[in-house]
Formats: sequence, structure tokens, C-alpha cells
Amino acid sequence: MRTHENPAVPPAVTPTAVISGIGSCLPPRVVDNDAVIARGALLTDPGWIRARTGIERRRHVSPGTSTGDLAVGAGRAALASAGGVRPDLVLLATSTPDHPCPATAPEVAHRLGLGTVGAFDVSAVCSGFLYALSVAAGLVRGGVCAAPLVIAAETYTAIVDPADRTTAPIFGDGAGAVLLRPGGRGEPGAVHATDLGSDGAGRAAITIPGGGARHPRRLPPPGPDAHFFHMEGRAVYAHAVRRMTRSSEAVLRRAGWGAPSVRAFIGHQANQRILDSVGDRLGIAPAHRYGNIRELGNTAAASVPLVLADPAVHRAVVPGERTLLTAFGGGFTWASTALTWPDVTPLAEEPDAGQPTEHSATGPPTAEPDAAPASTSTSPAAASPVFVPSSPL
Repeated sequence: MRTHENPAVPPAVTPTAVISGIGSCLPPRVVDNDAVIARGALLTDPGWIRARTGIERRRHVSPGTSTGDLAVGAGRAALASAGGVRPDLVLLATSTPDHPCPATAPEVAHRLGLGTVGAFDVSAVCSGFLYALSVAAGLVRGGVCAAPLVIAAETYTAIVDPADRTTAPIFGDGAGAVLLRPGGRGEPGAVHATDLGSDGAGRAAITIPGGGARHPRRLPPPGPDAHFFHMEGRAVYAHAVRRMTRSSEAVLRRAGWGAPSVRAFIGHQANQRILDSVGDRLGIAPAHRYGNIRELGNTAAASVPLVLADPAVHRAVVPGERTLLTAFGGGFTWASTALTWPDVTPLAEEPDAGQPTEHSATGPPTAEPDAAPASTSTSPAAASPVFVPSSPL
């Protein structure tokens, strides 16, 4: 039987997801290129690292600080930024969980005092935050949840060989988080479109060969450094530029935006040359490209939300302006999101004190000669020193 809608009743409007809070958590220990070289006895120099990657400094956790500790700090800061809203779901994007099993997200939710809300990890390496953001936004649109907390946290110092010249200078530790709520597409912070992709043929280019079901720890490892992170730089570079460019183009088409209308472009902070290449191919003016790779290095899944949380970027971008986020990571995976710049004040916290982790005498040092303290306050003014202001890429 055919039915007719009552013309006097307006059609239901499907809500979109809107960013209502942003938080970050960075270890206070600042490690410059000289310290990275000395720690691993690397056959390189600070100028080579800076020229090849664009990185001058990064943050390293101290012994006893885990990914979960960073995630709790970033999550708490995001909730404070949103005015104390209670989340009804927690998604944690990470490739450095506290344990292989169980997932880290439930413990993070517990430590945030959220009781028995749903919580799970998302593993898409450096694309993880945008994957988790896409999932959370879809759940908001579908009415499944109204306040998902999306956190991305990494401690790559736990899986990178300090003596590996190709990876040790690149990675840093940190966490960023956003809280979502239902809202309208015309609001600042509204998620307009997403794009996700993967290609498992590239699985060996970014990997930890040992320790999983393919090469269990009870068996002889496939190589002497099989439990460290490995990356084929040249292959990753070519794929990252191509995949992030095409994904960005796809999400802009879905949003109905032209690249010249984008006023804030934030790419995964992997390598400055990759970011420049993607921005140039898209035709986005350098003045509208933002990042913090020089000061924080590559923080994997946390890199995009850490730029979103940077107070310097918030001073430069007007709420409501068109924003493009894109990332590429192991798997291969890639993702892009089109949203409008949120009208929120980002807050920051230091790592939350969790259960101490014991380290042997040969573990990472407890201090670096260039260590710098960070603020523990969540007020905007006090939180700003946690970041070195970002400049257009």
C-alpha cells in the first residue's frame, strides 16, 4: 500500500557529527636531533635529519609512561574543552597499545571515570585517527551514540630501534583527542565527508615482522630486529603522496568543495617533503597548510589531532572555515576528512600517572640533556607552552 507523507510535517533532518572539544597530551621530555643521534650512535648529523624530514625535535615518554597514560591525559583535556560532557563511547586509535590483549581503550575509559561505556581500539597505524573519526561520525549520524570520544595516542619509542637511522629520528610520542556531538552541517566543527582506503599488497613496507600470529614469540624470530618497527622509506614516500592526494580529491568531491576554498589543510605529519608534495598537487596555497612536524616529529595516529589541538593553529584559522585532513599509514591504509574548523578552545594535560612499568638498566634513559618541562594546567593560557607554535608548512 502506498503511503503519503503529511506535507505539514517537515522531513526529519539527519544530524551530522560536530567537534565539541579538543585535547592533547605530550610528554614533557623534548629530544632534539643531537640527542637522537647520540642515543643510537647514528651515523648521521642533525642537518641531514632536518633536510630529509623537516624534523628538529620530538617528545619522548619517560620510563613508566605508556600509550594509555597519554590517552587518558588527552581524553581528559578534550572533555574539559567540551565543558565536562560525559562520553557514551571511547575509540582509541593506536598501533602501540599497552598490551597485545586486551585493548587499551576500555582501561582508558575506566580511568576517565566513564563506567561501562563501550570502548575499543582502532588499528590503522598513521591513518588511525581519521578511521576512528569516520566511525564515530557515522555512529552519531546513525543515532547510535551522542558523545563519542575519539583519542589517538602513540608511544613509538617502545617499538623503534634507537640504532635504526631510518626510523629513530622520525618518530615521537604524544596523544590528541576530540569529542563529538550531533549537530547541523552549517555549524563550525561539522564533519561533511570522509574517505577511507587500503591496499594490503603494501603490508611489508611498514611493519613489525615478529611477535604476532604469523611469527609468534615462542618461535625463532624471522630476524635479529624482528620486534622493532621497520619502514621502506622510498616505497612509502611514493604511495603516501599518491594516496593522500587522491583521497583528498575524493573527499573534496563528496563535500562539494574546490581545493582553492580550503583554508586549513592538515596532513599526517610524516615527512615535510611528503606534505609539501600533497599540498602542491592539490593546489592548496602554502599559507593554508598547517603542521608541527618540526617540533613533534611523526607521532603516527596522533599527528593529525595534535595539529588540530595546536593553539597557534586556532589563532590562525577562523571557526567555520573549510578544513581538509588526510593521512597515510601502514597496511597500507589512507583516509581523508572534510570538515569546518571547530569553534572550541583546545586544552592540554601532561601524561596521566598510570601503573608504573619496570625497565631494565639497558632501557631508555630517564632524562635527556635538553629536557623541557610542560604545564599541567588545563587553562588555555597555561596549556600553550606545551606546544611550539606551528607555522604554515
